[in-house]
Amino acid sequence: MSSAVELWQRYQDWLYYHSELGLYVDISRIRFTPDFVTQMQPKFVKAFADMKALEAGAIANPDEQRMVGHYWLRTPEIAPTEELRRDITETIDRIEDFTKKVHTGVIHPPSAPKFTDILSIGIGGSALGPQFVAQCFNKADVPLKISFIDNCDPDGIDLVLDLLGDRLSTTLVLVISKSGGTPEAANGMKEVEFAFEKAGLNFTKHAIAITGVGSALEKYAIAQGWLDQFPMYDWIGGRTSELSAVGLVPAALQGIDIREMLRGANLMDAATRIEDIRQNPAAMLAMSWYFASNGKGEKDMVVLPYKDRLLLFSRYLQQLVMESLGKEQDLDGNTVYQGLAVYGNKGSTDQHAYVQQLREGVPNFFATFIEVLQDSITPHPEVEAGVVTGDYLLGFLQGTRNALYENGRDSITVTIPFVSELTVGALIALYERAVSFYASLVNINAYHQPGVEAGKKAGAKVLNLQQKLVSLLKSSNVSLSLEEIATKLDALEDIESLYHIARHLHANSKILLEGDLSKPATLKMMLIV
Repeated sequence: MSSAVELWQRYQDWLYYHSELGLYVDISRIRFTPDFVTQMQPKFVKAFADMKALEAGAIANPDEQRMVGHYWLRTPEIAPTEELRRDITETIDRIEDFTKKVHTGVIHPPSAPKFTDILSIGIGGSALGPQFVAQCFNKADVPLKISFIDNCDPDGIDLVLDLLGDRLSTTLVLVISKSGGTPEAANGMKEVEFAFEKAGLNFTKHAIAITGVGSALEKYAIAQGWLDQFPMYDWIGGRTSELSAVGLVPAALQGIDIREMLRGANLMDAATRIEDIRQNPAAMLAMSWYFASNGKGEKDMVVLPYKDRLLLFSRYLQQLVMESLGKEQDLDGNTVYQGLAVYGNKGSTDQHAYVQQLREGVPNFFATFIEVLQDSITPHPEVEAGVVTGDYLLGFLQGTRNALYENGRDSITVTIPFVSELTVGALIALYERAVSFYASLVNINAYHQPGVEAGKKAGAKVLNLQQKLVSLLKSSNVSLSLEEIATKLDALEDIESLYHIARHLHANSKILLEGDLSKPATLKMMLIV
């Protein structure tokens, strides 16, 4: 165990501070050695070179032959072509112009002088980024309140629409999908279109598309006469799209200062271009992740934001990190099974949830504490002499950090002065760059997601099987057993999937299952007419 004096010196040696952002990164409680830092230097020479090439417009996503340009969004002047620079700049201007027209009532619903709500329909990065930012800046008097449909759960969709109630007539709908063909977003749009029709409202006078240029969704929106369309670029993945139109449109409509978010990201991008590990906060994070997980994801990252407004940061990072780094093969085609699992909740809720296991259970993780120095913008009463509730929050954070370290569990602490557009933009950029660096260190493509695509294809196969099952039952005059159905459909290999489909259809009163439900092989089924 290091002495207090040695830890204090290590803290000073490895503390990063960005004066304009007021942001600190502390990796002193990750137990790497000077020899390890020396060993990592050649890897970082390559990582810095890879990043320089990526920002210059190299094909950084070789599997899909795409550039990767989310860093251009906050520094358009570094984009590789004049056309891209102009498009990025003009899109931001258009977002602000559209927002102003909505806020002043120039653009308004047919039945009211102003929109009151936003309903954002998207999945994955098209939802998690906007949700995280909305939570950061939520308040009673936002220009438009926001709700999200981010799943195919009919009950969840019903709940969102039910909570909107009569305000559906003053709701602005954002449909966010790069292709327009992503099932969750497409289905959500159809459900909402139906809800508008049922309420006697003209959906086209409430709808905006945020989608790829030339996509099926863009064509549909133009043909239907939607209010507007904003671009999603093929060189930006959903998990890095928060500072594109995907995140900036809903943020601006909520009254969030998108220029400050972009400025915070710009400042962090500049800081993370410095080719010196000790002076580069994203490189410090990537090096710490590499050491803590042995460069193979052997330990999970537990993200603990000690601020209610940052509650969703762990969910946002979960997608950013796991979708980017969870890969079966490296860039040379070797099977490597890379990844870094992320989970988290918030402090000090965690003191009464899973910190017990973190302190004394399986040491299969390292922690990341997110600290916010400012308690609140309003004064709070003392809960005891000289102590306010925010002091307790600091005590819990530092106490947990120390208790973990004393028992051999490492941690990183990232500190911001307050939750603002500037600091949130910086946090987004910090972790985007850390992910990019780590991917280079372990030689993987962080910018594709073949596992996600495989899941989509498997889901489509199940839906196709369901259509065949229903069609067969429609043509049958008698009830059929599961094995009879599988045989007739030449789908004996998929008999379990057929059972799951049948059970779901039965639960929703679309088919009737006859027999002992605990013995699937004995069941017979028929269509409910």
